[in-house]
Amino acid sequence: MNYPRYDYSAENDLNIFEFESIGKKGRITKIVQYTEMSVKGYYNLGFGDLNLETREVNDEIITNNGDGLKVLATVVSTLYSFTGKNSEAYIYATGSSESRTRLYRMGITNNLEELKKDFDVFGLRNDETFERFIVGEDYLGFLVKRKK
Repeated sequence: MNYPRYDYSAENDLNIFEFESIGKKGRITKIVQYTEMSVKGYYNLGFGDLNLETREVNDEIITNNGDGLKVLATVVSTLYSFTGKNSEAYIYATGSSESRTRLYRMGITNNLEELKKDFDVFGLRNDETFERFIVGEDYLGFLVKRKK
């Protein structure tokens, strides 16, 4: 994605990334976390705001900090870093709500041609099967795999 993005820090294994969103509501710490699922080689992409007091991640909060494209570009850049180290990994993502999943779908749609240069992109249908991502289709979630 050719959008400005934030610098981030990462743990050595590149499973957790941290960055700050800077906007109209101030500085908000964001976390992107890749967690292996019950199927080996499949990882869930978790994303949300970090509560600095409890160190818990809230993936349901709506920040509205005015920098959504920059935040999205930063999350996608972590995907490149993670799959650069874990080239065989499948990454699954879904929103914490229908509206957030729709927002992710719009982000994929708007950047699909660029994403397809480096990733195979799939959508999870209502019948719980995956298909190659089709613009205009509604999906429950998304799966990407880095191309070789």
